[in-house]
Amino acid sequence: MLFRNRPRSEHRRQRSPRSWRYRVTGLAAAALALSLVQADIGNAAGDRAAASAPEAAADVVRVAEFLAECPYTHRAPDDPIVFPGLPGASHMHSFFGNDTTNGNSDLESLEKGRTTCSPDTDLSSYWVPTLYDGDREVEPTGTTFYYLGEGVRDDVIRQIRPFPKGLRIVAGNAKAAGPQDNTIARWSCLHAGHVNPSQDFVNCPAGTMLESYLDFPQCWNGTDLDSPDHKSHMSYPVAGACPSTHPVPVPKLRQVLRYPVSGDPARFRLASGPGYTMHGDFFNVWPEEELAQRVRDCINAIVKCGFDGTP
Repeated sequence: MLFRNRPRSEHRRQRSPRSWRYRVTGLAAAALALSLVQADIGNAAGDRAAASAPEAAADVVRVAEFLAECPYTHRAPDDPIVFPGLPGASHMHSFFGNDTTNGNSDLESLEKGRTTCSPDTDLSSYWVPTLYDGDREVEPTGTTFYYLGEGVRDDVIRQIRPFPKGLRIVAGNAKAAGPQDNTIARWSCLHAGHVNPSQDFVNCPAGTMLESYLDFPQCWNGTDLDSPDHKSHMSYPVAGACPSTHPVPVPKLRQVLRYPVSGDPARFRLASGPGYTMHGDFFNVWPEEELAQRVRDCINAIVKCGFDGTP
């Protein structure tokens, strides 16, 4: 009787430990289920990230390249590489990039200049003989300067170094007596691939433009910023590598100019003579850190970059 007459509260207290164990067990099971769900979600997210990684990698174009767009600035019968300190001593040149370039220009004066280039950190000066259509000067409306790793093996591309500041290079042959005297420069037609490129002017169909391509040498002797002929301190690669006489690989500068003319090439001439006398001059005034970053991130890494130095 005493047992039957115990207060109900005592009966509840006696049952509580067992009920508590049930509740603890249930909570542990729920926590385990939740952790399994979270793990599944984490694994799914990881799978999605892994799946997207190839897509991101695929966005990178595996070409060692960056560029500068440097519109026309002015004309002058000057050449501070071939005729330094002698304004007016040269045939007429069209200049691009640094707008202060003249016959007296040197590294110090150019570093104080302004530029038409994108990026505007490129204070370099680029120039070519002026093109004439009859007696009318024609300036290019497209002026792109590509910095490339092509022309050498991939292992050499990864060793390419920036141009030293103040390096001067002349490419092409201003004194060429015939097309075979200048196999570096070539002419073609924009949007008219059926017209074969040539060392001399070509006949471009109406609605197209005359193009000039010129590749600068990409092997440096590692010592001189210039040479008496303005070429001997540089060399073109041999069999995909730089020769022992010029052991330092630097970017290949490719000059691409597009002139708004077409038709009979007999109308055209350069200030230096026929089309095969096309040549280009480059005076490097890139800030060292800007050029080094582009060489490292674009050329050494074999990645195609824009004028801002990023893919």
